[in-house]
Amino acid sequence: MYILYGTDESGSCMIEIALQRCAVPWRRVEASSWQDGEGSEALARINPLKQIPTLVTPDGQVLTESAAILIHLGLEYPQAELLAGNRAQILRGLLYIAANCYSAIGIIDYPQRWLGDADEALQAQLTTGTRRYLHQAWVVFADQFADQLFTPCNVPNALGIMAAAVSRWDEAREALHNLAPGFAHTLERVDADPVVAPVFARHWPDWQVS
Repeated sequence: MYILYGTDESGSCMIEIALQRCAVPWRRVEASSWQDGEGSEALARINPLKQIPTLVTPDGQVLTESAAILIHLGLEYPQAELLAGNRAQILRGLLYIAANCYSAIGIIDYPQRWLGDADEALQAQLTTGTRRYLHQAWVVFADQFADQLFTPCNVPNALGIMAAAVSRWDEAREALHNLAPGFAHTLERVDADPVVAPVFARHWPDWQVS
């Protein structure tokens, strides 16, 4: 059985969707770097950074980094079609999100990690500038990858799942509705997928684009 460490409104939603697509047994352990409890303590023992999602495979291997986990599952269970489509561009897109979007979100959420004891004004300046960069990175993504989010059978692949999840943070969807409305609609198609929709609803029961 796979063991997934994560919590609601986090990147663990992507892996929950992928595991369901793979049709394998799994369970989630409630854990994160911002929560206390047995699950978070167990997470720290296998991933000292306490980052989620963290996935433990049935043979005991520890996998971290959302893109890496999605790629592993896509290769391990090809029938799930997580990597179906133009694989080179799917892999490129997964790493693009990790490098340009996920990393920016980490700065926005934790500016003190980069600025130490800097005052709140400087932290706010960093956060504002990084959010501006994040939204522009999504616009570039929309231009480069808009036609890579679905399998030939019109089911969201790993790139579609990751893009739809990560774009829910830091007002990215709102920015895309204004700057790349066609791509925003494509993400809504991912949201509506019958496997994706209930997972997103559980993670974000009150979520909507303002």
